[in-house]
Amino acid sequence: MQVNEAKQSVPLSSAGVVWLKLAMIYLLIGVLMGIAMGATQDFTLRPVHAHVNLLGWATLAVAGLVYTVFPAAGESRLAKVHFWALNLSIPVMIAALTAVLLGHAAVGPILAISEVVALVGIVSFVANVFVNLKSE
Repeated sequence: MQVNEAKQSVPLSSAGVVWLKLAMIYLLIGVLMGIAMGATQDFTLRPVHAHVNLLGWATLAVAGLVYTVFPAAGESRLAKVHFWALNLSIPVMIAALTAVLLGHAAVGPILAISEVVALVGIVSFVANVFVNLKSE
């Protein structure tokens, strides 16, 4: 007996794909950082490692999945604010946090600004989920 499988095409949000690919970059960076810290037994940058993995890998991957399943949310203005706020702030935050942890306290204000910009991105994501995700 042959079973015909109905192939359902799910529209892929190009926004979701971009988010997922960026998440993979952060996953790779986070894993490499973890290996380097373990190999050297120097865990000074563990907060940076955590930020790369949580804000970079996990947060971007979840957003990518949400924007793939709900393409209207991925194409919204809130998604664009979310994208640019996070993707501009995370690299700055990682660099500034690294500098602060290595003893360069003067970089603290840059770290604080990048955190606020990241918060704007997260708030945009939360608002986007509440505004644009509809159960059908």
